[in-house]
Parts: sequence; structure tokens; C-alpha cells
Amino acid sequence: MSNQYVIVPQNYRSDSMVSISPADKRYFEQAQAKQKSPPQQMMFGGYSPSPSLQKSLSTQLSEQSIDDFSRMQKDSDTELVVQYILQLRDADKREQALSELSKKRESFPHLAPLLWHSVGTIAIFLQEIAVVYQHLQPAQLTPAQSSRICSVLGLLQCLALHVQTRSCFLRAHIPLFLYPFLNTSNKSKAFENLRVTSLGVIGALVKGDDPEAINFLMQTEIIPLCLRIMKKGQELSRTVATFIVQKILLDDNGLNYICQTPERFFAVSQVLQTMIDDLHQSQKDDQRLLRHIIRCYLRLSENQKAGEVLKKYLPQVLKDPTQSFIKDEVVKKWHNNLLQNLSIK
Repeated sequence: MSNQYVIVPQNYRSDSMVSISPADKRYFEQAQAKQKSPPQQMMFGGYSPSPSLQKSLSTQLSEQSIDDFSRMQKDSDTELVVQYILQLRDADKREQALSELSKKRESFPHLAPLLWHSVGTIAIFLQEIAVVYQHLQPAQLTPAQSSRICSVLGLLQCLALHVQTRSCFLRAHIPLFLYPFLNTSNKSKAFENLRVTSLGVIGALVKGDDPEAINFLMQTEIIPLCLRIMKKGQELSRTVATFIVQKILLDDNGLNYICQTPERFFAVSQVLQTMIDDLHQSQKDDQRLLRHIIRCYLRLSENQKAGEVLKKYLPQVLKDPTQSFIKDEVVKKWHNNLLQNLSIK
């Protein structure tokens, strides 16, 4: 697969998402100087696959056949799933087959290996994704088109979750094909469903706390894309995007990476502050989103240099240990731990 055909957005670099005053930058750098740590060379963007990974999709797929997998579970359900996979090759039957396979994600445990190792199936998925690109700019995605591609994305989420296919999924760089969907801003239901389901695939990758997945994502544009959605997206997409950033922060490499430079730190902290201000001013009771935000703040406070800066930049509303808008007991405990880490009474 030639790298020139992989569409990756480059216009939402983390280092250019916020404008930092010289005083703020000096404040961060002073805190950074107090903790000596080896510099990391990763960047949010500029991810370039190695030549060994730029093979054709057909050579990346195993030669193991559907028949080999069907022996694992000799029943009518397996036969039905196999038939749906075979129907993907028929353009007239593909949409229905995609829908039916998507419904089997939770009830059929061998679906991910079957999909990955069946000849041509991943190529069909990528073809379905590529067809949608032309409808992104200008925004012309219909509800029917959105529903169809969301079935594909649901199956990709299955591949991202399964222990036997996750590494192959990453090595094939399939998440990169979803980034144009995350780079959209149209607020129609068709586009929101597309963003949420695409975020669901990335969320499936980080859900298992797999270092390989975290390291892969840190070399791509996923963090600035998530921050953009967190700041301007709708309720569900904001929540999933915040969850992804939270899982990256919970990884030691992810935390060190985000706290390495003032640009990265302020890109994250300013978006978190905006979200807290929105929730507080609107009096919206979104405990699930609040849970992810507080956990992000707590994790940032566990980094020495970020914690020192966070004392100054923590939203005023969170400096009160008796905040009534935090209702979940676990989140209240996280909030208290955050204040303790920052020595705020």
C-alpha cells in the first residue's frame, strides 16, 4: 500500500492549536527545568510508515481460509456468518451483509479473526471507506450512506478490540483511514454518527491499555483531532474523544509526551478548562463527561512539572473541594486527590 494514498489530516497540529503568551511559556519552562528527564522525539504529526509495512493489503492478510475458522464452531450461526462474509464480494448484497455482520459483533466471538483472515474482506472495508471521502468536502453525506459506513466502522471496532487482530490492525495502519472522518465539523446527524463511530474504533484500541496501540496513536494526529472534537463537538463525540485522551494520559509514555512541551500541555489543559466552563455555565448534568475530564486533570497532576503549572491554571470552579456539581462518589475522590496533589485546600 503506497503511503501517498493514505489521507491523514495535517492542519490540526497540537503545537499550533493554542496561542501561548511569553509569560505562560516561561512559567512552564521554569517548572520543566526543575525535573530533568530525557527528551522524547515523537511528534503529534509526521507519522511515516516503514517501507516493510507499505505492502499491498493482500500480502498482509493471512492465507488461512474461512474453512479453517469455521471448524472452531460447527453450528448454524457460524455458517450464517460465513455466508454474510462471502456476500461482501457481491456489490448488490454487500450493504445487507455489512448490516447483518455488524449485528453479530457481540454475539459471535470469532467474528474478528474470520473477517481479518478471509480473502479480500479488509480490502472491501477500505474501499467502502474511500468512497465516502468524496462526500466530506463539500458535506454531502446522506443518512443512508452514513448508516452503511457506520456498519463498516462497527466491524473495524470489532477488529480493534479482539486480541488476535489488534496488532495486525495497527500494523496495517488502518486507523489512519478514519482520520478524515474525525476532521469534519458538519453538525448533521449523519456526520455526527460518522464521527462517533470512528472515535469508537480508536476507543476500542485504547480500551485494553495496550502500549502498542498508545505508542502508535501518539505518532499520529489523533490527539489534536480529539482535542478539536472535545472543544467544539457534540455531546457523545466529546465524551468519546475525552475518553481517548484520558487513556493516552494514563499511559506513562503518553503522560510524559503531553507534558514534554508547553504547547502540548496547554493544548490539553485549555481544552479541559473550556469544557469545565461550558458544563458549569450551562448547568448541564453530564456526569459521564465530567468523570473523564476530572480523571485527565488528576493524571496531569501526577506529573511533577505539569502539576506545578496546573496550580495556576486549574479552573477556579474546581479549586473548591465542596463542588456540588460532582455527584459520582468515585469522581469526588478523584477531585479530592487532584486538590491534594496540587496542595490546594
